[in-house]
Formats: sequence, C-alpha cells, structure tokens
Amino acid sequence: MEYKDYYKILGVDKKASEKEIKSAYRKLARKYHPDVNPGDKTAETRFKEINEANAVLMDPEKRRTYDTLGPDWANRMGRAGRGGTDYAYTTNAGGADFSDFFETLFGQRGSGTGGGFDFDLGSIFGRGRGRPPQTQRGSDLEQPVEITLQEAMNGVQRAFTLQTQVACETCHGTGVVKDQPCPACHGSGFVAKNKRLDVKIPAGVREGSKVRIAGEGNPGVNGGPAGNLYLIVHIAPDSRFRREGDDLYTEVQVPITTLVLGGETQVPTLGSPVTMRIPPGSQNGRTLRLAGQGMPNLKTGQRGNLYVKLSATLPTTLDDKQRELFQQLAQAGV
Repeated sequence: MEYKDYYKILGVDKKASEKEIKSAYRKLARKYHPDVNPGDKTAETRFKEINEANAVLMDPEKRRTYDTLGPDWANRMGRAGRGGTDYAYTTNAGGADFSDFFETLFGQRGSGTGGGFDFDLGSIFGRGRGRPPQTQRGSDLEQPVEITLQEAMNGVQRAFTLQTQVACETCHGTGVVKDQPCPACHGSGFVAKNKRLDVKIPAGVREGSKVRIAGEGNPGVNGGPAGNLYLIVHIAPDSRFRREGDDLYTEVQVPITTLVLGGETQVPTLGSPVTMRIPPGSQNGRTLRLAGQGMPNLKTGQRGNLYVKLSATLPTTLDDKQRELFQQLAQAGV
C-alpha cells in the first residue's frame, strides 16, 4: 500500500494538537464534501483522503503507530492481519457520528447526493473486509567481494559472513505485539542476523561483475519471495599485469643483444612461465603477442591474448673489452 503523509493531507504540523487536527479536518471536509461538489471525482477522492487522515491522527494509538513506523507503516500494519472493527465512513445517514458532524456543519444530514461512497480504514490495518494482504518480494542485497587477478583467472570458492534480515520471532514478522509496534524489531517485522555463505565466483569475472545468488536477499513480505544477493566483484591490482577485457598486458626486460641478434626469453603468465621467441632486430618497446594466454571469457571460456612489451636492459658498467666492442659498433654506425 502506498504511503500517505496524513499530516500533509490535513495541512498540519507533525506536532499538531488534537484541537488543531480537528479544526483542519472540519475546514477541509467542508470544502471537499460531495454535497458541495456533486459529481466531482477529484473532490471525492480528496474527501476520502481527508477522512482517512483524520481517522488515524485523531486516534492516539493509531497516530503513535503511524509516527513510529513512518513510510513503512502501511506494509507492517497490513502484515499484522489482526482482527478488529472496520472503520467505514459514509455520506449516508448510516454512519451516525459522521452524519452528526455534517448535520452541524451544513445544517442538515448528508443527503447522499455525493454518491454514498465509503472507504475502509480496516484494510490499512489488515482487518478489512476479508481482503488478503498483498505479498511483496524482498529487497535485493549487495555485498562487495575482493579477489586477486589470479582468482579471477581460475575462479574461486569464497566463504564470507553476510548480515541479512529475518522475520522477527517475537512478533512472527508482523511488526506488532498487542496492537503496539513490536519492541524487538521496532515495528519493522525483521531483525538482523549474520549468515555464512560459501559462493563459487566463476572464472573470467571482471571488475564490477555481479554474481547473483538467488533467494539470499531480504525476506519477502506476507509470504512473498526473498530477494537476491549480488556479489559486486572488485579485482585487486596486480603488479605484473594490466587487464583490458579478456586480454592481459605485461612488460619484460630483455638484454640489448637479444633484441639485436634475436633469441628467447621467459615471460610470466597467470599460469606457468612460457618461452617467447624474439625476432632479430626487435626495437626497444616492441609488443609481441602470445595467443591464448589472457583471461577466460566469462560466457564462452575462450582465452584472450597476452601482449608483451619488450624493454631493453642496458649495462650499467662495462669492462675494457665490452667498451671496445661498443666503440667498434659506434664506428660501424650501428
């Protein structure tokens, strides 16, 4: 049921006295009464809201419950399902107290020209006309989880403790005990409880991926289904690799002689190191591709590529022979 701000409907402050509420109600009821606005559906709807607001705010118990539960009060009171008297108001003479009021207000009893409408506050409190309370799906929960790039590569089983909501045992999820907000759950119908979960995070997840665990969210209302739990994946930075989609990027140090003459070098991967062939005459900063050495695709499982940037390793000290060789290379224009 949609939350209604009864104070706003009557145009009074939340700290308004009973006298102020009664005065505001009389003024608005006179303005929007169907006898004054025959055939005006907007005025009729407004008139129903005014009476509904007055019925709650002029009853100390209902007003206290309304103030305590706030926007969630209708759902919680609707779940209570407690028996009791219907609160129906009508423009016909059958509603004695209400008709008496309009006899004073207008100088005559309500003639029924407003269509003889009524509204039922019993439905608000879960006790109206045999109407079953509406079920409502529980809200979803989100839980951040951090994994390493290696774990994102292979998938990982992760156990953690989650704080979730369960039905309050004191009020059995109704939010009400003896017509008062439940002291254990403060009228919400739920209490917090820690729950341990073991979850498999699949291989190939990316930064910000959501892993859904069905039915592990907050419980539903009035027997409605529970929501879902979503794990929000954060992948910790890796000093060796940079990820772009399913591809990985890394950099390896290679002796300058290997770049010039060609050769082999060991390249780290998220599995075992692999040997990569370096063509002769490779330039410093050249990028080579190792096919299928990247991350698995989350949907297909197909591996991306590993791109390796070559970085020349220059000697910091030279003996006489090495210096002579470099001088010869310089003289040769290399």
